[in-house]
Amino acid sequence: MTSTIETIALWCASRSGFSQDAQELAKHAVADTIGCMFAGRNDFAPQAARNALAGYRTSSGAASIIGGGRANEAVAALVNATAAHALDYDDNFLPGMSHASAVLVPALLAVAQARNANGQALIDAYLIGLQAQAFVGAGVGSSHYTAGWHGTSTIGTIGTAAGVAWLIGLDSDGIARSLSNAVSLASGTKGQFGTPMKPLHAGLAARNAIDAAMLAASGMTGRLDILEGEQGFRELFGGSYPGNWDTEAIAATQSHVIETIGVIPKRHPCCGSTHLIADAILDIKTTNDFKIEDVTSIETLVGISNWRNLAYPQPCDEMQARFSMQYCVARILRNNALLLSDFTPEAVEANPDTDLMNRISMTPYTQQEELAAGAKLPHVVTIHLVGGLTLKAERQAAKGSLADPFDARDREIKFADCCGRLSSVGQAIYSRLCALESETSLNFLSPVFAP
Repeated sequence: MTSTIETIALWCASRSGFSQDAQELAKHAVADTIGCMFAGRNDFAPQAARNALAGYRTSSGAASIIGGGRANEAVAALVNATAAHALDYDDNFLPGMSHASAVLVPALLAVAQARNANGQALIDAYLIGLQAQAFVGAGVGSSHYTAGWHGTSTIGTIGTAAGVAWLIGLDSDGIARSLSNAVSLASGTKGQFGTPMKPLHAGLAARNAIDAAMLAASGMTGRLDILEGEQGFRELFGGSYPGNWDTEAIAATQSHVIETIGVIPKRHPCCGSTHLIADAILDIKTTNDFKIEDVTSIETLVGISNWRNLAYPQPCDEMQARFSMQYCVARILRNNALLLSDFTPEAVEANPDTDLMNRISMTPYTQQEELAAGAKLPHVVTIHLVGGLTLKAERQAAKGSLADPFDARDREIKFADCCGRLSSVGQAIYSRLCALESETSLNFLSPVFAP
């Protein structure tokens, strides 16, 4: 009987091309991630990673490090992926319960630089790695995430290893070895949310994915049934999920997950668990004119895993603020937006809305309600105003999802917000990223990595 890993590897190795729509969406994700990586380059977490790994930097290194310098592929990917995830502005991917692109793009970019791969190869490797993340995630479901595992650093490691393996030219057997190796490198708990370790999870996942593929290239392997087998990934990481992998469905997959479910670029630079409520508030404000001073209290209803993610009702620093429903709701009520400037030490210290935050409640659905629904339940916000008026809205999908997608202007504005310091050079880079398939080299990205 063919194992799940072998089935995924054969699917990855046999891909001869992807649809135009899939490639276009992949380019959007690559550009969005590079913007987030540049915006996050000076955050504490990537700077700590740069300093810790300074001994690995060398002028002859194969790949560029954000902020300047070069190193081997794995070290460069670690620093760059940490930067991409540092501000929590990078995309979400529901099938993997992960920040898929923050792991995939830096890992693949480092390997592509080392091999002088072209833009089309980067697009194809991204799509292979993303689909592999979806395949792996399908066997453990959302209960993996609800149990406390950070999908970015577990499922992200395993799926990205497949994309790296394909990019370095491994066949289906080599990709299978990479996937098996990656299972033993998959780790990361959500208990670290709100600390600098959280963005480092993306960095470690990118490095581990490269290591898993490079080890596979030298012949290293583990059990090929390690996803579904005894004491394997499903048994240890699956939580209460009652399902398993459907190898026939994997083998028969034609439409790419980026077309059917998609990745979700972020409208707001904070934990995705706040986004449905934030978007619902903006929906209310398009048709109701009220001031923050009119608000007496707010109730929010969210999923269990989202409730567990948002552990800081009165955040003490910018990392905690990104994981605070109360802080994000107060800021969006006051400013009609959530901006990068809202998540700085100065902004958190000067926060004028601590009293209002005490009147913002957050309640999760029960486990029984989530199981009975069989699908993701909407997040609901109820705003109570002076005079007794109540405003209510719900959101099933976030802005940026396939149900409510970014348009070209949304994407360009976000890239400019992230890369404003690149000035006109940034606009030129963005234009070339939009035509990435035509690039024979990735050297045009050099200004992104410069000191």
